[in-house]
Amino acid sequence: MTREEKARLNSFVAKNVNMLLEEKGMTQRELAEKVGKSEAEVSRWLTGRNGFSKTAIARLSVALGHDITTRPVGLGTGGNTDNIVKHGNRKVALITGVTGQDGSYLSEFLLEKGYEVHGIIRRSSVDFRERIAHLEGRPNFHLHYADMSDSMSIVKVIDTVRPDEVYNLAAQSHVQVSFDSPEFTADVDAVGVLRVLEAVRACHLEQTCRIYQASTSELYGKVEQVPQNENTPFHPYSPYAVAKLYGFWIVKEYREAYNMFCCSGILFNHESERRGETFVTRKITLAAARIAQGHQDCLWLGNLSSLRDWGYAKDYVECMWLILQQDKPEDFVIATGVQHSVREFCYEAFKCAGITLEFSGEGLEEKGICVAGPKNLVGKTLVAVSEDFYRPTDVVNLWGDPTKAKAKLKWNPNKTSFEQLVELMVKHDMAKVAGEGAAMKVRTNLAEYLEKGIVR
Repeated sequence: MTREEKARLNSFVAKNVNMLLEEKGMTQRELAEKVGKSEAEVSRWLTGRNGFSKTAIARLSVALGHDITTRPVGLGTGGNTDNIVKHGNRKVALITGVTGQDGSYLSEFLLEKGYEVHGIIRRSSVDFRERIAHLEGRPNFHLHYADMSDSMSIVKVIDTVRPDEVYNLAAQSHVQVSFDSPEFTADVDAVGVLRVLEAVRACHLEQTCRIYQASTSELYGKVEQVPQNENTPFHPYSPYAVAKLYGFWIVKEYREAYNMFCCSGILFNHESERRGETFVTRKITLAAARIAQGHQDCLWLGNLSSLRDWGYAKDYVECMWLILQQDKPEDFVIATGVQHSVREFCYEAFKCAGITLEFSGEGLEEKGICVAGPKNLVGKTLVAVSEDFYRPTDVVNLWGDPTKAKAKLKWNPNKTSFEQLVELMVKHDMAKVAGEGAAMKVRTNLAEYLEKGIVR
């Protein structure tokens, strides 16, 4: 068999395996377990980048219940054939940080656009894939193990995937944590960006692969101009912001030094129901839900007067994609252009949970008191301030100017309003807390029954 014939056979078999996976609703992980291979190796099979040995064909045929060297029944010349033909022409995207809030939304967005999407995940004894669990098993969604602190693992994945677009979303993105773990933050958020850029060059993709770097409004830090745009001077005010500033400048340097299509999106705060529970917005919406349902007494926060430009993460991933579709690489501010305080976010969140707050006092003495809502909560202090949540250096006034993104990308930053965003998050967390409460009752009742010998 000639090299060309082998390549055609491998491509044919890979398409068959993808179709069978979709037909059976089997995930990539499940297939890997059935054939006794790693997910990374299965992913290389599914994308046609690894050849199929006789042993591999035999194992896969048994696992899928069909001879993978023959076209599955019903998929000869029917409607699905179009998808088979187009599969080889799909754009290929690689996402670091795929399990995060932005990574999960971006994966959904790109899959809807017809992309073949590959994501990087870290090896861990604990699995954190809940945000992308619903995507696993799709024929054009693949996962690979690598780590932002390990350049060789990044090179291997990029060489395997050969992406058209890379979205570097991976980061230690919690500002407060960066004060506690500054070295780790610098390694991942600063040098990690360099590792991605160098991996693309090492694989000789610098002229064909476009790179998006997720930057941050924290670069402006101790703000010198309000609102902030692409020309506003940077004044980073945390280890996280300093690390991200290196990432921003190294992207710019590689763009100019090597003529690479690499850009930074300077993202202002963007939230969603998938936001991590340690971030202040999610902390507020969860607390509002728990207090409303009797599972928490009070919410403790830091500076309630801090001002932020909050948007909906699902809207922001569209802008990331648009940035890489332009004729020339440029950096963009991604923001709503509307500013609110932490206090306002609290008020809206509790309002959505059926509680009206009234704030009084200043600084550490400020309190949010319930003036309307459930009778058992009226008159009680539900929001209070603790100096434990003040940062060593605090950024208090972030407000983005998305004029350039609106004009050049034709992007609508106000698709989801501030009030709609808060309502989405609270509605989700009300349901989450209600579910947790029901589960707790079941566990409590079961323990009681076991103790009394009712259930054995």
